[in-house]
Amino acid sequence: MANNKIVVALGRNAFGTTLPQQQKKIKIAAGAIGDLVEAKYEIVITHSNGPQIGMIQTAMTEFSRLDPNYTVAPMSVCGAMSQGYIGYDLQNAVRSELLSRGIYKPVSTVITQVRVDPFDPAFHNPSKIIGRYMTKEEADMEEKKGNYVVYEEGRGYRRIIASPQPIDIYEIDAIRALVDAGQIVIAAGGGGIPVLDQRTELKGASAIIEKDYTAAKLADMLDASTLLILTAGDNIILNKDTDKQQVLGSLSVAEAAKLVEDNLLDPLTTLPKIKASLNFVEAGKDRRAIITELTKAKAGVFGKTGTIIS
Repeated sequence: MANNKIVVALGRNAFGTTLPQQQKKIKIAAGAIGDLVEAKYEIVITHSNGPQIGMIQTAMTEFSRLDPNYTVAPMSVCGAMSQGYIGYDLQNAVRSELLSRGIYKPVSTVITQVRVDPFDPAFHNPSKIIGRYMTKEEADMEEKKGNYVVYEEGRGYRRIIASPQPIDIYEIDAIRALVDAGQIVIAAGGGGIPVLDQRTELKGASAIIEKDYTAAKLADMLDASTLLILTAGDNIILNKDTDKQQVLGSLSVAEAAKLVEDNLLDPLTTLPKIKASLNFVEAGKDRRAIITELTKAKAGVFGKTGTIIS
């Protein structure tokens, strides 16, 4: 039997930055998912949570300032909250979209923990900026707590945290069981909740995992045939808006690896997508990774658009 399992990674453009934007945009994402389900693919969904986790962290911090009886929420808790509320909106939107097409399939959200290495060098070289802008005095207080901050000229200070690599997904057996039961599963949102394994206890880490790397790990552990990364453009473009512009279509593993080796990709946007795609494709047989625009999901799976690595 052909492997028709696809892990779909939704970028931040699928949600916007506010709750009203999320509730509106998520219907477009649900339409893309509906197209794939209607085409008889098994779907597992993961997603970004960048603006959402920052909003939650800021809100909880401000609340603690207003009422000293409450404490600031750890990043792991903020990540769990973002998974829950994005999953709530997304699973209801997908369910409604499928019912409108005469399809009944349960949709479930799994709050997902992902193991990271406490010795990952990312903890000494943080790269993910979160939360609101702070004054110098507030930034000094954050540094006294052992947190990192970064200054943006003319705007102020913001907290910056680590982005370690995912090692393992603790809820993978539950996710696999739901997929095997014919359900659509939303899992590992925002790259998963980063945790440190301390014998019988999992301790939340002050970090945000790059969601594309966790999407690749999830797709690998589920032995999916396709990793579908949905973003804001039809293809990855090198040297955009210059006379050296190059639209990337079908790439071999060697060609994609050469792009990484030659430092031709933006480290914050396109590099994680290509590296995650390589991680997934190289870890198994007969696999492909597709990077394309949200509304072109079905066309990308059918090989009609997108940057495709195989």
